[in-house]
Amino acid sequence: MDLNQLFISLSPSCTSVAMLLSFFLYLATVGSILPGKLVPGVTLSDGTRLHYRCNGLLSLLLLVLLLGVGSQMNLVSPTVTLMLYLVGLNSRAKSSSLKPHVSGNLIHDWWFGIQLNPEFMGIDLKFFFVRAGMMGWLLINLSVLAKCIIEDKLSQSMILYQIFCGLYILDYFFYEEFMTSTWDIIAERLGFMLVFGDLVFIPFTFSIQGWWLLSNKVELKTAAIIANCLVFLVGYLVFRGANKQKHMFKKDPKAPIWGKPPKVIGGKLLASGYWGIARHCNYLGDLLLASSFSLPCGISSVVPYFYPIYLLILLIWRERRDEARCAEKYKDVWAEYRKLVPYRILPYVY
Repeated sequence: MDLNQLFISLSPSCTSVAMLLSFFLYLATVGSILPGKLVPGVTLSDGTRLHYRCNGLLSLLLLVLLLGVGSQMNLVSPTVTLMLYLVGLNSRAKSSSLKPHVSGNLIHDWWFGIQLNPEFMGIDLKFFFVRAGMMGWLLINLSVLAKCIIEDKLSQSMILYQIFCGLYILDYFFYEEFMTSTWDIIAERLGFMLVFGDLVFIPFTFSIQGWWLLSNKVELKTAAIIANCLVFLVGYLVFRGANKQKHMFKKDPKAPIWGKPPKVIGGKLLASGYWGIARHCNYLGDLLLASSFSLPCGISSVVPYFYPIYLLILLIWRERRDEARCAEKYKDVWAEYRKLVPYRILPYVY
């Protein structure tokens, strides 16, 4: 393949660009007009405090409904192809093959986070891009599921993967207000990595297991299915439980945790519940969930495990940065917290 052919294969068509922009326009519009809980964010380092309209779940359900109805009425392209367009995949991929292509419309000349929480027409761009990425992930998964059903290739592995991812994504939007107090919103600057991660890594690499299962048949034994379900359940309980405790603590520092008054170090740092087990216990839950998405693919290939491996590296890097930030911000209080909670992510290991 010469350079010209490579450029053509990676370049988005006018249709794919139009569909991607339509997707963004849809999110911006419904995000502003649909009813939703107005959640105040935490006070940022620059002293500002943003407010977020958490109507992501309603926006997602409406989008899926519109796509389904539009496809049935032939008002839009077939649903599968449309879903690929929406996440900016190359529209030259025919719906019959459904082969993933890297989008050519990657982030071009993005700024590297001059503002902590940049806004455009009243929209927090970081919050917006995470929402777009999570929705794109679900749309790709639905397109993969449609392909399996059409070709009569639906397997137990695909069902498990779709259920786990579907529950995770729906849970994210159900508890969308918790996102307002996470590292991504309050500390990470909007730069290439965050935008690229939200718009490309979330929808495309998170769905790599589904793509792999399209062409690889995996037969799981009952014990493997049960173990996979347990990994997902434990991961969900730790991930959601830890994030919920942190969010509720920020709203009400005296709210009981696991039925007891919270233990607070220096009046600032929570050391109860999951946060008394490890300083970043939520990362452990996230890693278990990522593993549960890949386990239905078996162990014959490392390809389906790209996401949990990538996430492990990302979270360890982020945890190190967070430790340094907290040490500088809380000083002696953070040192005291580290003595009380010595483990970073995995108790007795790390």
